[in-house]
Amino acid sequence: MMYLVLGLVIFFGTHLFSAYRSREPGKDLRVKMGEGPYMGLYSLLSLAGFALIIWGYGAARPAPILYTPPAFLAHINLLLMAFAMIFLAAAYLPTGHIKKAVKHPMLLAVKVWAFGHLLSNGELNSVLLFGSFLAYGVLDRIAVKKRGDNGPGPDAAVNVVGDVGAVVVGLGAYAVLLLWLHPIAFGVAALPV
Repeated sequence: MMYLVLGLVIFFGTHLFSAYRSREPGKDLRVKMGEGPYMGLYSLLSLAGFALIIWGYGAARPAPILYTPPAFLAHINLLLMAFAMIFLAAAYLPTGHIKKAVKHPMLLAVKVWAFGHLLSNGELNSVLLFGSFLAYGVLDRIAVKKRGDNGPGPDAAVNVVGDVGAVVVGLGAYAVLLLWLHPIAFGVAALPV
């Protein structure tokens, strides 16, 4: 469990530092260090934290059960994951109605993903992992709003291709996760191609 907690602290520490760092002229560490060195250090720390999270999560099994969710919540989680993947795809595609409506689709994707997994997983390691991601999503959204970043502006051109792409790419990624990657991660045979 120690590696999971250490990974969460490193990963979210770097992300929260970046979200809340001073952006005033002369005080912005990103400007002082330079874009390349700052992003290099940020990426290195984030990857180290992420690797510890993955390893620590698996090493923490079996974990104490904090709550036993009813079976139907697993089905709700499956539905929520489809939306999370669509929002995630929307973050990287041209501005469509989805991106314009939700403002920060990646943050919404993280929150939906984490909330859905909290609904269907009651083990201590899962609650730590998904609860941390949900808390980060909420805190980062507050930081983004405080900075005045409200996503695409009201005059931003809306491209339906962004919406269609988000749905197609998001559902395609969801299918890959659901049918191949998720079963492999949990030691279950993936569906044949």
